[in-house]
Amino acid sequence: MRALKGVSFELVPGEVHALLGENGAGKSTLIKVITGAHQPDGGTLEVGGVEVPGLSPSRARELGIACIYQQPALFPDLTVAENIGLRLKKPGLFSRVRWAGQRGRAAELLKRIGAEISPDAEVRSLSMPEQQLVEIACALGSGARIVIMDEPTASLTQKEQHLLFAVVRDLRASGVGVVYISHRLEEIFALADRVTVLRDGESVGTNPVNDLTESQMIQLMVGREVSALYPPAEGEPGEVVLSLENVGCSGSGVRGVNLEVRAGEIVGLAGLVGAGRTELARVLFGITPGDEGTMRLLGERVAISDPREAISLGIAYVPEDRRKHGVILEMPIAHNMTMAIHRKLFRGGMLRFGAEESLAVNFIRDLGIKAWGPAAPGGSLSGGNQQKVSVARWLATKPKLLILDEPTQGVDVGAKSEIHRIIRGLAKEGLAVLMISSDLPEVLGMSDRVGVMRGGELVKVMERSEADAATVMAAALGTGGTSGKEAA
Repeated sequence: MRALKGVSFELVPGEVHALLGENGAGKSTLIKVITGAHQPDGGTLEVGGVEVPGLSPSRARELGIACIYQQPALFPDLTVAENIGLRLKKPGLFSRVRWAGQRGRAAELLKRIGAEISPDAEVRSLSMPEQQLVEIACALGSGARIVIMDEPTASLTQKEQHLLFAVVRDLRASGVGVVYISHRLEEIFALADRVTVLRDGESVGTNPVNDLTESQMIQLMVGREVSALYPPAEGEPGEVVLSLENVGCSGSGVRGVNLEVRAGEIVGLAGLVGAGRTELARVLFGITPGDEGTMRLLGERVAISDPREAISLGIAYVPEDRRKHGVILEMPIAHNMTMAIHRKLFRGGMLRFGAEESLAVNFIRDLGIKAWGPAAPGGSLSGGNQQKVSVARWLATKPKLLILDEPTQGVDVGAKSEIHRIIRGLAKEGLAVLMISSDLPEVLGMSDRVGVMRGGELVKVMERSEADAATVMAAALGTGGTSGKEAA
């Protein structure tokens, strides 16, 4: 199968050119061709009007091509200044490192993008968003003429996103060509001048952004209309599955949370990054056990001290970072799907691989996972299909409560629609769902009720009919809302 088939793509100076497509459409392969990591076996590649045959990564850097990847490629044991210095200057055999100059240059670049990061900080101490900003500083410092940004805002806070947008506009104003890849269509409309859409390894159209609507972009990407991105709720919620009364954890900053989640109901948790949403999920799953308040499952008071106990009680947790905590990329998807039920599946230490394969085949069919079979490694799947495998692992435990943390982060529109369909289908079958998302349209579109967290507290809970973007953001920012005790 050919990853790219006759793709045509053009970038001009002072332009932000968006590159869109579902996972597996060929975007990553095209990036690797442009940066010299992959050699094309057909067609031509020109930089500045001059054909460049046999482009290598080092030659690409010399030509002013820089790429900022979704997963930063920094040395964790070196400082920020050292990482930036290594990127910006090729050391000679007997060259001396001028530490003051290196620190000064790093500080200047970080200040330019508004990043409050010390040049002396070790990279391993930085959050993922901070590492992403260091990568951006490296690209700026290299004096690149072509900057490729691959999902640059996937892990950034709202404040950091605004900083990035300002940097992109500054690059455009200075004559740099920017290739911008994102699944967030609102960013494309905010930043891009033109958009090229890839589908199945082919370019299916290049248009000025202002000539396309969001639905037209989606149809170009997936080859069909996605009419039910947020499928409607069906049926009425049942009995209370999860009940929280003043639940808190002093170690993680969660405090005074009052909340109920019913069978067949999706409760969405909104809030700014750092508001305590993931911390609450970790309390419920026993990763950081709560030390105050009362938690009940199906009316029975419980005190969850670790994840194993949470699983035994019927709680499942799909974490935010699927590559680190969700799917083991080197392991077959069948093994990934059964990791949480080994004790049940392999009773007495007997390896029942037939049963494991049968379970995996059923999930592949039921969740619409695109893979060549149960033995396919997790790393061979697209992001959306990896997320489905992660969901399958926890569905195998037959949970009563499913906690989803950023279930569609970094997946394309088509996969997002499929995951939404799966979540809504699980709720229809009676599963209680607590869904954390930084995508406000997703929270508003998928939730039966919406809770808003701020500073470790649940400050507001609304019915779907009451929730809108302005009200949710007002509560998240502290310009509206109620106290945690009133929020239940």
